[in-house]
Amino acid sequence: MPRLLAIDYGAKRTGLAVTDPLQIIATALETVRTHDLIDFLKSYKEKEDVEGFIVGMPRKLDNTDSENAARVRVFVKQLEKVFPGTPVHLHDERFTSSMALQSMIASGSKKSDRRDKGNIDKISATIILQSYMESRR
Repeated sequence: MPRLLAIDYGAKRTGLAVTDPLQIIATALETVRTHDLIDFLKSYKEKEDVEGFIVGMPRKLDNTDSENAARVRVFVKQLEKVFPGTPVHLHDERFTSSMALQSMIASGSKKSDRRDKGNIDKISATIILQSYMESRR
C-alpha cells in the first residue's frame, strides 16, 4: 500500500511527515529548505510509492485564509503540475506549531531542540498527517 506524505509549507523551511506503508502511523520525515522542496519530493517519490500529498492550509481562527495561504495555494498548483497523477488534499493546520511545541515539551525535549524551528516544522507536518488520517476514519 502506498504512503501519504504531509507538507507543512513555509516560506523558508518545509516540514514533511509520512505514513508507514499500511497508512497506520504518521512519522516525521524531514525538514527541507523550501526552494529545494520539489527536488526532494521528486527524489522521494522515485524511492517510495506515494498515494497522495496532504498540505497544511494555514487558516485564522475565523476560518479565513492566513497570510501564508496565498503562498500555499501557489505551491499546491506547482505540486499538481509536477505530480499530475498524485492527488493533493488540503488540511487545516491551525494550532499545529503550538501543538508541536507542547508535544516536544511533554516528551522531555531539550530546550535547544525546541528552539530548532526545523524540528517544530516536521512535528507539525506529523500532526497535520495524523489529523488527516483520523478525519478519514
